[in-house]
Amino acid sequence: MPAASSNVHARDVSDAPRRDPLELFLTWYEEAEKAGAPFAEAFALATADASGRPAVRFVLFKGLVSGTLRFVTNLESRKARELAENPRASLVFFWPATGRQVRMEGTVAQAPVADSDRYFQKRDRVTQLGAWASAQSRPIATRADLETELARRDEEFRNVPVPRPPHWGMLAFTPTAVELWTSGEHRLHDRFRYERAADGWTVERLSP
Repeated sequence: MPAASSNVHARDVSDAPRRDPLELFLTWYEEAEKAGAPFAEAFALATADASGRPAVRFVLFKGLVSGTLRFVTNLESRKARELAENPRASLVFFWPATGRQVRMEGTVAQAPVADSDRYFQKRDRVTQLGAWASAQSRPIATRADLETELARRDEEFRNVPVPRPPHWGMLAFTPTAVELWTSGEHRLHDRFRYERAADGWTVERLSP
């Protein structure tokens, strides 16, 4: 994780958190895990195609690397195709167990190939084979067809390590705005919005 930035400038907000928002996000994420939040790593990712038609789905957080949130996907899936057309996206984590929510806006690009290879090698064999067997987001006649393809791939790579498919990889989301939300009594929640500036972040309190 990158070192926290001291360049967080409040816009006349005396009680605004002055820590790097990504550092705060990671602290909140770890606290949600400790609190037993189910699927704490799941976040909703919203994309839009070139015409502006939106789509949203849940994906899994795979770590914070050099200021980017990582997730993996089939690079021929709908979300990957939309991000190739329009690299802007937004996401949200919600942890009822801790009464917190994190929203982010930013851009998405492919992570370095070495990062994709490294992560793929950590997956169990069946999951690796599944990345070869599934043509994500494409129509399929029956589940039996998927299982047949999985078996075919298992035979293909029976005596060798399963290589990473060229159509599968890790994506990197770079936040340009981060909103930290904490549940409050009587719906008087605390909201702080950070926006990336040339020398760090600005932060302001938002009305709930």
